[in-house]
Amino acid sequence: MQAIMIQGTASDVGKSVLCTALCRILVNDGYRVAPFKSQNMALNSYITKDGGEIGRAQGVQAEAAKIDATTDMNPILLKPKGDMVSEVILHGKHFANMDAVSYREQFVEDVMPEVRTSLERLSDNYDVLILEGAGSPAEINLKSRDIANMRMAHETDASVILVADIERGGVFASLVGTLMLLDDAEKARVKGIIINKFRGMKELLTSGIDWLEEYTGIPVLGVIPYFDVQIEAEDSMALSSLRLKKPQQHEFAVDVAVIRLPRISNFTDLDPLFEEPGVGVRFVSTLSDLKNPDVVILPGTKNTVEDFLWLQQTGLMQGILQLANQNVRIIGICGGYQMLGEIIRDEQAVESIGGTYLTLGLLPIETTFINSKQTVQVSGRSCTGHEIEGYEIHLGRSVATKPLKPFIQFYDGRTDGVYTDQVFGTYVHGIFQNRLFTRDYFNTIRVQKGMEPITGEVLSDFECREQAYELLDRHVRGHLDMEKIYSFISEAKFEKR
Repeated sequence: MQAIMIQGTASDVGKSVLCTALCRILVNDGYRVAPFKSQNMALNSYITKDGGEIGRAQGVQAEAAKIDATTDMNPILLKPKGDMVSEVILHGKHFANMDAVSYREQFVEDVMPEVRTSLERLSDNYDVLILEGAGSPAEINLKSRDIANMRMAHETDASVILVADIERGGVFASLVGTLMLLDDAEKARVKGIIINKFRGMKELLTSGIDWLEEYTGIPVLGVIPYFDVQIEAEDSMALSSLRLKKPQQHEFAVDVAVIRLPRISNFTDLDPLFEEPGVGVRFVSTLSDLKNPDVVILPGTKNTVEDFLWLQQTGLMQGILQLANQNVRIIGICGGYQMLGEIIRDEQAVESIGGTYLTLGLLPIETTFINSKQTVQVSGRSCTGHEIEGYEIHLGRSVATKPLKPFIQFYDGRTDGVYTDQVFGTYVHGIFQNRLFTRDYFNTIRVQKGMEPITGEVLSDFECREQAYELLDRHVRGHLDMEKIYSFISEAKFEKR
């Protein structure tokens, strides 16, 4: 097994994006490459072709590697539900809901054979594995049960590259501190360092890099300038940077307010809106910030009931209803769609609270939670005439209380969602990744506001992603010592395809 592992000094230092970059670089250079992360904790998930649920980062990395994602690439996915409890997904399917203590003390060791099986299958089919760590490898209180960092490096005999984010400050202290907290065998695995998200003149770093290499004995493989590439984020920490992308409401012709639910999930649904001309996206968590948008979006959530109760407590529920009375457009995706209906029934306490709840009442649907998760890739045609592709991840089942216009007619015969001129809801994640639908939807708003519609070619989401992966390849390749990185791969053990 040939493996390179990207570990970080903290969360959100850029591990996922750098793994994505290496996947695209290696496949472009002729290698069969696959991503791997043994254990991922994320609310943004990816549905494989066979209906398995994995971390979104590994799905994106598989796309960058020009292969289909499989559950072997992320055999364990943890989806936090609140109160120190997470849903444990094993090989793409729901396994159990566990508290942190039970997971660490009872589950971790029992599941290691499953992790090794995934590694074996991948190593049989690919030349190189690009492993991603989680958080930091130096969390002293977690190291004894950490199966996402150095333990995986040992299992795969991987060369580790340690990444630090210079933008957050203290880059040398974070690197040296992390290395000091590793034992000798772990430190010996670290073959290189990357300083990520740099803004400024690299020459100003030279003396610091020289000192770092002399002090640690580990080469700095590159300084990666900050690059706002359109690669899907996974960590919820990325929401803070998303909020900064388009902060000034007055700069944009169309104002979109996204409700920042406490348990927001699959927020990558919103990524295409940041690229739509003239559209400004704001994340809103208080009534005072809601203001008078053109569109309100209720996104997905890991716990619909608790987040709906939060809507009530914050006053945002009443604010949304007032905007609806003013003919403001309202969109609900997955859990947000359920909130737009009339009733949610959770009599089996599927979402831990239980009970029946009267919801926003903006769409004529009733939702019942059952202990059976729908995870599937879908395609069909919307009632607006657009080809739609996406995926479903949900527990609830929604039925209409009166005749309505389904939003999507799937090619398998099923229908989904509700669409009116003002309000629509759908279980389909990735709806805005259907770029023609998105362009036409916002053009309708532009015209209603007396503006000219945006014309011209609309690239497909696949084309946008491919452009992003190729840009990422060129950017990262141009700032890394690729000769050194390739030296970590022993070509004597396989032939490059």
